[in-house]
Amino acid sequence: MPSELELDADQIVAAAVEIMRESGLDAISMRGVATRLGVTPPPVYSRIGNKDALIDAVAEHLLDDLAPEPQRDETWPDYARRWTRQLRARLTDAADCRLFLQAKRPAYLKASRPLLKSMRRDGMSTDMSVRACRLLTWATVGFVAIDHPPSGHSTRRRGRLAGSDPAGVTCEEVDELFETHIDYLIEGIRRDSA
Repeated sequence: MPSELELDADQIVAAAVEIMRESGLDAISMRGVATRLGVTPPPVYSRIGNKDALIDAVAEHLLDDLAPEPQRDETWPDYARRWTRQLRARLTDAADCRLFLQAKRPAYLKASRPLLKSMRRDGMSTDMSVRACRLLTWATVGFVAIDHPPSGHSTRRRGRLAGSDPAGVTCEEVDELFETHIDYLIEGIRRDSA
């Protein structure tokens, strides 16, 4: 356990991630993180700010170092497929879709920079590359949100629309749907950028 003077933001975020994985997003509190770290709440507040800032930091942590390393001679469509798979895996690991639905744009912008570079390297215009990154990011986030609704630990329950429960769809079918969805987007982006 760190002392209150040794406490840093990374330790606070790591404790919040542990709490989220154990008990869900709603279980994260400044007091809970302080208790987990064996300190009083004031040093947690002084290093992070407030609960909203802590949730943002958790989302940034989960999206940090997201992008796979581009492979030699890899075209942007192939890289985009790997990138979206990695984003999907990282978001699925978060265990509560509300976290990444609330994530601030800078976290996604940082995560998409390598994808943008790949597109630009292959001759796509800057405007089209930005638009393509948004489409692929939002499609992946939306797909994961449907596939992984808020956890049962949530105290907030929203009404579900008929047909929105993915129960009955096998993991293999979900994977195939995701790959097909991304392939359609990539083909559309390729067509529009030609």
